[in-house]
Amino acid sequence: MQPTGRENKTYGTVSPDKLRELTGLEFVQGLASGALPLNQMARTLGYDILEAEKGRVVLTSEPKEDHFNPWGTVHGGLAATLLDSCMGLAIQSTVEKGIASTTLEFKISFIRPITADTGPIRAEGKFWAAGAARAPRKAGSLMARAASSRTEQPHASYSQFPHREA
Repeated sequence: MQPTGRENKTYGTVSPDKLRELTGLEFVQGLASGALPLNQMARTLGYDILEAEKGRVVLTSEPKEDHFNPWGTVHGGLAATLLDSCMGLAIQSTVEKGIASTTLEFKISFIRPITADTGPIRAEGKFWAAGAARAPRKAGSLMARAASSRTEQPHASYSQFPHREA
């Protein structure tokens, strides 16, 4: 396990050339340690990588008013993003140099609402056959769960992916 303990987070993207040089585990641990920048979504939603090891990644976030839906509870998109991210990173931590993965689909089941009073939440992604994650709150109560299907391909910039003409 690799706790982050970082005070000076950076945000951005990692170049395709740099990504091709790293194993999946080196990439994920670089994000966790701060050697590599977290993505912009992490800044927007206020989440961080708490732990990173081969096949397992833990993200954390503290729900706040910025995450509220119109009913005053935390929007389900926060849990969905945390779960998708930790599942993807857990799977990425198992691949060789030059391989990337992306979500094809995932299913989430909301078990109870997340509120500002919930306190810090953790999303734990573990690599199994298709990837799965759970998001308990601090006291261990399960808030949501998800499962994901992903695909792997050589690292490429977005412009190298095939596009459909509209």
